[in-house]
Amino acid sequence: MTKARIVTVIIAIVLAAAAFWLYQRSAGSEAPPYRFATVERADLEAAVSATGTLSAVTTVQVGTQVSGQVAAIFVDFNDRVKQGQLIARIDPTLQQQAVRDAQAGLERNQAELEQAQREYDRNRGLFERKVLTEVEFNNAKYALAVAKANVKSAQVTVDRARQNLAYTAIHAPIDGVVVERNVDVGQTVAASLNTPQLFLIANDLARMQILASVDESDIGVIRNGQPVRFAVQAYPNETFTGAVQQVRLQSKTQENVVNYTVVVGVQNPAGKLLPGMTATAEFITGSASGVLLVPNAALRFRPTEAMLAEVRAARSAEAGRGTDARRERLASERAGAERRNAPAGRRPQNAALVWYLDERGRLATARVRTALSDGQRTQIDGEAVREGMQVIVGVTQSAQTGGSSSPFQAPMQSGGPRPPGAF
Repeated sequence: MTKARIVTVIIAIVLAAAAFWLYQRSAGSEAPPYRFATVERADLEAAVSATGTLSAVTTVQVGTQVSGQVAAIFVDFNDRVKQGQLIARIDPTLQQQAVRDAQAGLERNQAELEQAQREYDRNRGLFERKVLTEVEFNNAKYALAVAKANVKSAQVTVDRARQNLAYTAIHAPIDGVVVERNVDVGQTVAASLNTPQLFLIANDLARMQILASVDESDIGVIRNGQPVRFAVQAYPNETFTGAVQQVRLQSKTQENVVNYTVVVGVQNPAGKLLPGMTATAEFITGSASGVLLVPNAALRFRPTEAMLAEVRAARSAEAGRGTDARRERLASERAGAERRNAPAGRRPQNAALVWYLDERGRLATARVRTALSDGQRTQIDGEAVREGMQVIVGVTQSAQTGGSSSPFQAPMQSGGPRPPGAF
């Protein structure tokens, strides 16, 4: 036998041994046909997430009712002010001149009134002595009435001019903190059309609010007084709390999504929270303590045809025994079939089926009632479920194909669309 033939024989023997070893390993370590999850007993909290912006509860825009040049500013950003405090002044030169002009007009009209009064008194004596006609006397009476009206009009003009002069002094309307200052000394402001904003004053930053935008699909579970948790980027390791104060009825549509504004009251005694911060909020819609929880995948699980055939075969084998266990099993399967076949609009929203293996390793189903869900786990309740129970959440590739799986194939969860009403 040549050397090359000996090498070929050795290689063939090695390949055969490797193939036999892989076959034995595949047969001995075949993956289980199902994927399981454990029913746990724990606390659960359901929440709705939303984002919003922090702002002061009361903010006042301070403007000016007269035009002119800013002559002086007495406060700056973050200054605390008291109601009535002088915070700025508009150059009063034009308003002072307007007051003097109005005062001169008033004096002129008062002089005309005195002259009209003297003419009236003289004409009345002449009229009583029948020297003047009634028409001439009525003219004197009319002139006196006009002079009195002119005096009143001039007095109103004086009062208006004085009020405009008073408007040149800008006072704080409330107690608070100056959040914005929009003018500088020397800047000219015009109040002819819109009142220009000089300052923005926040009333009390110890009490703030979040204006959160909540999707229409979640707004139905938001109520006044609900607790709210939120976080801000400035303090990533800290959680703040608040409560729902108002659900505003006016909706806003952005990119074909309808949102509602929810006002969340927040206490800020330490002053950490600042106006304009973005808050990521969670509205606590429900909570439960010490309840049975199951992954949502177990409620979405759809059995394969092989599993349904196995259950039907087991039901046929139990036919005629009439035991309570059999009746319970058949009732559970019948309820599951009714739920699957019922129209979507009439399916019980809190009913579901979970699949598991009984004490003899056979497939079985348990009817459960669902309650709270946090998006990953759901609270369940049922006579056949208990803590520590293993429920089926998927099947392996071998169970789907009905044959043995290769040791190099990855497990695969059972498919199927998510049924309406399922969590």
